[in-house]
Amino acid sequence: MNAFKGIGVALVTPFQEDHSIDFDSLKRLIDHVIDGGVDYLVVLGTTGESATLTTSEKAQVLKAAVEYNKGRVPLMLGLGGNATQKLLDEIEQTDFYGVAGILSVSPYYNKPTQEGIIAHYRALADASPAPLVLYNIPGRTMSNMSASTTLTLSHHPNIVGIKEASGNLEQCMSIAAAMPKDFLLLSGDDLLTKPIQSIGGSGVISVLANAIPATFKTLMEGDETSSLQAGFSILKLNGLMYEEGNPVGLKNLLLHQGIIQTDQVRLPLLRASQGLSEKIRLAKPH
Repeated sequence: MNAFKGIGVALVTPFQEDHSIDFDSLKRLIDHVIDGGVDYLVVLGTTGESATLTTSEKAQVLKAAVEYNKGRVPLMLGLGGNATQKLLDEIEQTDFYGVAGILSVSPYYNKPTQEGIIAHYRALADASPAPLVLYNIPGRTMSNMSASTTLTLSHHPNIVGIKEASGNLEQCMSIAAAMPKDFLLLSGDDLLTKPIQSIGGSGVISVLANAIPATFKTLMEGDETSSLQAGFSILKLNGLMYEEGNPVGLKNLLLHQGIIQTDQVRLPLLRASQGLSEKIRLAKPH
């Protein structure tokens, strides 16, 4: 699954002031990240505020992303939840034209056992017409997928990788040490891109690559000195992205860069405070 090696970008969903989708800004953003060197797009993930989009809006965003991409890079669709049957129905109803893979977050809120997580993903992978990438982010789901669970699922023929956002390098090393040769270990934390790459990781699904894709190109592909420098350069900016929730900081950064027209988000999120906006303006690359 070379399609998902390197830099994936978890695209924001730009909004107008009235909270409707801003398709012009979405097109501009897609051109920006592809021109900046990302290897694939991820649409309708957490960073895309999928939780507050309607079913109709999700279909519109996916269709627009496929159209704007024009087949330039592979496209991964965020499709996750905590009701397995509902997800199976959604898979059946989704138009997978232009979709190269699915990113599916581990079930949240329910706090299933590891056996329940395995059964959930096996059901999705059996039903999915596209390869599935697991997504472990305990900070959001309140449930960690153990290395053992990931390794068990790694042998399913339609499960091709994991976005690991546990922040636990020991867990990532346990996966890397025993995963099948063609399984993809992807960083779900921008700051851990280089450390995870060093233990056998295949890339990152990045938040900040929306704004600074070329920095991540250097981080992934530069020599040791330039790669480390790129990693250190995002230290301050990365923290600001999450100070008031994701994608609040990121949208504000993209607004400062002139890539999107407003930094509007949907409730219960609020757009960046004046104080955060000023910190982001001062920290953004010039």
